[in-house]
Amino acid sequence: MAKPLYRLQRFLRRTQLFLLFLGVAYIMAGSVLLLQRANLVVTQRGATSPPLSSLPSLPSPPWALGISQIMSRGQGYQPGSLLDNRTGARWLMSRNLEIRHLRRRWFHSLMTEKDMSHVERSTPRRNVPQKGSYMGCFLDNSKERALRGSVSTDFRKMTSTMCQDTCSASGYQFAGLEYGSECYCGNHITSLRVRDEECNLDCKGEKGSPCGGVGRLSVFTVEDVLPGQRRYRNVRYRGCFREPDNSSSTSLVHVLQPNLTSQSCIEACINKEFPLAMLRSSDCFCGYATPDFTLHEPAEEEHCSQSNTTEASLPSTLQRFYQVYQTPVQDSRCTERKFLPEKSSSLVALSSFPGAGNTWVRHLIELATGYYTGSYYFDGTLYNRGFKGEKDYWKSGRTICVKTHESGRREIEMYDSVILLIRSPYRSLVAEFNRKCAGHLGYASDHHWKTKEWPEFVGSYASWWASHVLDWLRFGRRVLVVHFEELQTTLVPQLRSITSFLNTTVTEDRLLCAESNQDGHFKRSGVRQPTFDPFTPDMRGLIDGLIHAVDQALRDSNHTGLPLEYLPR
Repeated sequence: MAKPLYRLQRFLRRTQLFLLFLGVAYIMAGSVLLLQRANLVVTQRGATSPPLSSLPSLPSPPWALGISQIMSRGQGYQPGSLLDNRTGARWLMSRNLEIRHLRRRWFHSLMTEKDMSHVERSTPRRNVPQKGSYMGCFLDNSKERALRGSVSTDFRKMTSTMCQDTCSASGYQFAGLEYGSECYCGNHITSLRVRDEECNLDCKGEKGSPCGGVGRLSVFTVEDVLPGQRRYRNVRYRGCFREPDNSSSTSLVHVLQPNLTSQSCIEACINKEFPLAMLRSSDCFCGYATPDFTLHEPAEEEHCSQSNTTEASLPSTLQRFYQVYQTPVQDSRCTERKFLPEKSSSLVALSSFPGAGNTWVRHLIELATGYYTGSYYFDGTLYNRGFKGEKDYWKSGRTICVKTHESGRREIEMYDSVILLIRSPYRSLVAEFNRKCAGHLGYASDHHWKTKEWPEFVGSYASWWASHVLDWLRFGRRVLVVHFEELQTTLVPQLRSITSFLNTTVTEDRLLCAESNQDGHFKRSGVRQPTFDPFTPDMRGLIDGLIHAVDQALRDSNHTGLPLEYLPR
């Protein structure tokens, strides 16, 4: 009996040794394969760019500073990523700007001027044809902008031509690009020029084209058009308005021009980067809307015509009137935005049914408060167009409020309070169907409206419109009801109510600035509708019944009922 046991023990010992040997061999084989792959990558890089001249023995780079900044942003560190790939200068072009600056700071301190010029020559920038003339690279920061006109962002498709077209359509002479994705416009460059090499980022949508850098702006001139031949989009007549009692408080700039016309006054105010152009007889004024000149109480048009034709014979004590035009210039008093300086302990929802205008209200809240809004979801299209809070974790506490379309009890009770945005179900259903068929800015075709998808959509989504409101009224802890249509007609008072609910102090000038810039980048152009009524009598019967139910629930919850235009007649 002892002999078989002895043989079994020997067999097990040999099996353990054999398995250990196989494991070691497997690990060694894998290591060899990885080394070969790494060698292949280095060889390929060396083939595309000439090798650097041999370097002297290098001291250790500032790892502690580099790793602490990397890890604080949740980005992993890969061993050898800063030192091992020295075959070419391509490793200097990291996508992470802060890491790249750390590399440059350390690397430049070790290289001679001759070596540095060799690196710069080894990574030539591909010449991309530009629409306008390149002016150079300029300093830029959030407090002192090089160009102080309008701002737009596209983290995916930004090109120099896109930026120049945007600035040209708004009447600006210069277009500047920064961080590869941000576009700034202006008529005056107010900062110092630096070396062109410091604008070292490519445009997100056009590789090889300079799009600024970190705190650096690549500036172009837009197509030069003679005065009087320019055609601007979005110039609109605001109306006739009475001159304020204290005209000096409106900070109007008087522009003297011979042979004054409305076109020449508008061009003069665009050149001076003002959003308002005002005419009074032979005088042209430029400025902003202010608490003393809100443009909320227009006068009869006949007052402007009489004042302009007979002003010389009018007594000086008689009130005078302005003809006011909105220029394409963006009011820059409310364009800077940031995350909350301290983590908020209160989680506020901005809740709405899809298609109710949630994105537009987020845009208004960001303009009015200066803080980013977040989202329960992640929409890459919105993030690419400047909604930076879209990518932030929705419970981070760094955003002023959080977009959501959810309406279950569990999801509702996660929030401390809610801004409940309600829009007419007829308009909401049309807007959401347009988005589903053609994206944020597109329109569904007549073919889409005539398919079976539309009645199925109404059958399921109409009841959701009602249940969404009813659930938030029932389970929400602290609810502010905002009607989309009332926000359109009385924007400043509604925004004042929203910012007060958010416990944020906002100046009246900032609210007026938000009103001036209210359209944003996600407003569908025109009012394109299907050529026929898409709502059948059965659909209307269903929707009208839901409208009555929601109206009654609002009144029972001590809120004002739905606007009269919602209610069926």
